[in-house]
Amino acid sequence: MNEKITIKNLKEMKESGEKIACLTSYDACFARIQDEARVDLLLVGDSLGMVLQGGDNTLGVSISDMIYHSRLVSNATKRAIIVTDMPFMSYSTPVQALGNAARLVSEGGAHVVKIEGGSELSETVKLITQHGIPVCGHLGLTPQSIHKLGGLGVQAATNKAAEELEKDALSLQEAGASCLVVECIPSSVAANVTKLLDIPVIGIGAGVDCDGQVLVLYDILGLTPKQPKFSKNFLSGKKSIFDAIKEYVEQVKDNSFPSKSSS
Repeated sequence: MNEKITIKNLKEMKESGEKIACLTSYDACFARIQDEARVDLLLVGDSLGMVLQGGDNTLGVSISDMIYHSRLVSNATKRAIIVTDMPFMSYSTPVQALGNAARLVSEGGAHVVKIEGGSELSETVKLITQHGIPVCGHLGLTPQSIHKLGGLGVQAATNKAAEELEKDALSLQEAGASCLVVECIPSSVAANVTKLLDIPVIGIGAGVDCDGQVLVLYDILGLTPKQPKFSKNFLSGKKSIFDAIKEYVEQVKDNSFPSKSSS
C-alpha cells in the first residue's frame, strides 16, 4: 500500500489478516524515517512527557505540547496515518474533548485522536465522532491513571477484570471508536478482544494475536534507560535507524514479533 493510509485501510488490514505496524513518533526527522520504512501508523504519544521531557509520567503533558509535536510529525509524513494522544484532563467533559480534538486535527494535523478509558467515555466518543473526527480508544494499562492504578503492572489479570475490559471495548466500538489500543493485558484477553471487535485492535505488551503492534520508538532503538520486557532493541546489529525500524515492521508483519514466549 503506497497511498495515504486511512481508517478504512486499517479496517481492511484487520479483515485480510495483515498486521498493522505502529510506532510512537514525536518529530519530523524520525517521522520521515519511519514513513520511509513503511510504518503504517504513527502514534504521537503523550509518552513524550517521559522520553523527551524527562518526566516520571505523562501527566505533565499539555494540549499545546501535543499539538506542537503532532504538527511536526504531520509535516514530515506522506503515507502513515497519524494518531495523536489527548493528554491528561484534556477530555474531562464531552464538550471540552471535542474542542481539544478539533485543535489536534486542525492545528496538529492529526487524523485520529486517542483517549484513555472505557464505557464512561461513550458520550465523549459519540460527540467527537459525530463531528467527523475518528477516535482511538485505549484500555488496559492507561498511563494517565497511574496514580489510581498504583503503578505500571499488568491489567485485566482476573476473570472479572477481563470481562469488564471486554464490555468497555464493545462500548467504545458501539460509541463510534475506529480502533483500540490495549496495553499490558494477558495475551489471552487481548486475543479475545481482537476477535470480539470489528475494529482494529493494536497491542502493546498484549501478545501476538492483536491486529497490530505499537511500541515506543526510543525503546526499539535502545535509547531508554530501562527496556520494557515486552519490547526489543531492533537497532542492535543493524547499520542504521532506518534498518532497525524496517526490521521492526517486517517482524510485526510476519508475526514473529512479539514472540509467543514473550506474549
